[in-house]
Amino acid sequence: MTDVAALDAADPLRGLRERFALPDGVIYLDGNSLGPPPKAAFAELERAAREEWGQGLIRSWNAAGWFTLTDSLGDRIARLVGAAPGETVVTDTTSINIYKVLHAALALRPDRSVILAEADSFPTDLYIAEGVAASRPGTGLRLAASHEPIESLIDARTAVVLINHVDYRTGVLRDMAALTARVRAAGALVVWDLCHSVGALPIDLNAAEADFAVGCTYKYLNGGPGAPAFVFAAQRHHAGLVQPLSGWWAHAEPFAMASKYRPAAGIRRLLCGTQPILSLRALQAALDVFDEVDLAELRAKSLSLTGLFIELLDPLCREFGLRIVTPRETQRRGSHVSVAFEHGYEVMQALIARGIIGDFRAPDIMRFGFTPLYLRHRDVLDAAKALADILQSGAWREPRFAVRSLVT
Repeated sequence: MTDVAALDAADPLRGLRERFALPDGVIYLDGNSLGPPPKAAFAELERAAREEWGQGLIRSWNAAGWFTLTDSLGDRIARLVGAAPGETVVTDTTSINIYKVLHAALALRPDRSVILAEADSFPTDLYIAEGVAASRPGTGLRLAASHEPIESLIDARTAVVLINHVDYRTGVLRDMAALTARVRAAGALVVWDLCHSVGALPIDLNAAEADFAVGCTYKYLNGGPGAPAFVFAAQRHHAGLVQPLSGWWAHAEPFAMASKYRPAAGIRRLLCGTQPILSLRALQAALDVFDEVDLAELRAKSLSLTGLFIELLDPLCREFGLRIVTPRETQRRGSHVSVAFEHGYEVMQALIARGIIGDFRAPDIMRFGFTPLYLRHRDVLDAAKALADILQSGAWREPRFAVRSLVT
């Protein structure tokens, strides 16, 4: 059996676990949905609220640098996604940013009229794409079925391809460089959804020549519930960048109070309205942790954790009919492992009752997220043992575990 103690002793990231507030008796395997708080975030929020808001009041927009947080935090995320300074801003939500960049991409390809996306994409991506298509006469939305390579559907009408870097259900990692090259060769633009990859593995948007990208900051980046998202636009598109949510923060001179909109230069064109400063400050503390992280080491540990879990689950698959849907090939795997089981909801609730927190995605997927910053190999072993006991004992059959909560 794998020596988890030796793996943990050799882990170059092991000291980072102490930077997070993790409840006693809990193995947290849901950082792919909501990351835990960095301990420094509490002090950051306290200072921003009591000193800057409470004492500085409106002066803090200047004195505390509130107004430029979107830019400074965007540049810090740029390091994590392979973008240059000035190509990324932190703002709004993932859904709103998808809306903005799909409109921007369509405007850059006025002779084309089709948005192409995956039918199994994260639902908000599809809902927003539907809304964009409905708001632009003549624009259509085409969906690639799960058995169809999305690149095979690109044709002369395709303006933009919206695609997830890591599939939220299966954990499949896309080859960003290869797919981007196919899209660009066909004359279309690409929007990458990085929600399930940023903060868990190295990303290089500019090396891949990506056009746009969006992502959230409350999963692997640990920015807090509802933390603002980010949006990337390659510098080559900035001069022609237009989007419909032309709010005052995206104005060239927001405090000139002009009656006519004039867009700001560069990436600030993708801003909209006043930003949630307290949430931005919590994110600032979360990003401080990443200043100490080598992304290659992060990826290596992620693959070690997920690989160990898959190894430990194989006997349970044979005995109880579980099915691992996440790829075993390391180059195709993100940082969560998804397991299909008919009674997956009940099993997950039984695990949560024991302090092993993952989540469930309909119709039958148990998801286990492995965040390298704070998880240990021994956590993986303990979680697998708990899962085995729940299946072998039939504990998941207790009626209380079948009661569906609003959030799964």
